[in-house]
Amino acid sequence: MKHNIGAGNPMRAQFEPKAPYTAQHFAWSFADGVGTVTLNRPERKNPLTFQSYAELRDFFNALRFATDVKCVVVTGAGGNFCSGGDVHEIIGPLTGMSMPELLEFTRMTGDLVKAMRACPQPILGAIDGICAGAGAMMALACDMRYGTAAAKTAFLFTRVGLAGADMGACALLPRLIGQGRASELLFTGRSMTAQEGLAWGFFNDLYEPADLLAQVQETARALASGPTFAHGMTKTMLSQEWAMTIDQAIEAEAQAQAICMQTQDFRRAYEAFAARQKPVFQGD
Repeated sequence: MKHNIGAGNPMRAQFEPKAPYTAQHFAWSFADGVGTVTLNRPERKNPLTFQSYAELRDFFNALRFATDVKCVVVTGAGGNFCSGGDVHEIIGPLTGMSMPELLEFTRMTGDLVKAMRACPQPILGAIDGICAGAGAMMALACDMRYGTAAAKTAFLFTRVGLAGADMGACALLPRLIGQGRASELLFTGRSMTAQEGLAWGFFNDLYEPADLLAQVQETARALASGPTFAHGMTKTMLSQEWAMTIDQAIEAEAQAQAICMQTQDFRRAYEAFAARQKPVFQGD
């Protein structure tokens, strides 16, 4: 995948689906079916800019066509995940924009979350240190999150005079940790501690900082070696069934599972079981 940003509006970026991919505004590595996105402005605690928002949005959109990428890890450099939108490069310029320009920006930020939710690969967040604002929303958009005892997650939009309703926070956060807890965090902007995040279901597990990335990548490799077509179906159904009745969800899952039963991975699993061997899935 090749990324090109023209000389025009930095919020408008376009991908060409070519490999290998060289990121301009974050670091990207790929091995064993697992891609790792590293937000890498550690001197500023990895804030986002107009350009990095746009590139990340287009990157996750393009992952729908990257069949070699089976699982994705998102992390930050230098002991922090992401401090949110850059104060000087985003928040300052926003104060001088017109309403159409502001709406283009807020839609772009939301499109990043939608792109992360829509790409078929499981996304695992490896979260250390500061995880705030838009960074907290990127973490929330992951399918699973792993942290450290030092992780501090804050949806601090109210602290800059904005609503807690940002990038889908009022929809996603209550579903993950409950309405009351989400309301507290979104109204107050306070930091959720790592232990709270673990107890409330925001984090799947906590690791030592030195072990975090390796542990999460190991989990990602295990997922990448599994039936990845079926993983994509699971992710799709987890999202779509929010808006379904129970009867609709059961019927949708019947159809989804029948589709998965047509895959070669399903046949491989049966044949391996019959031969008392471990199946080797190939994602088809």
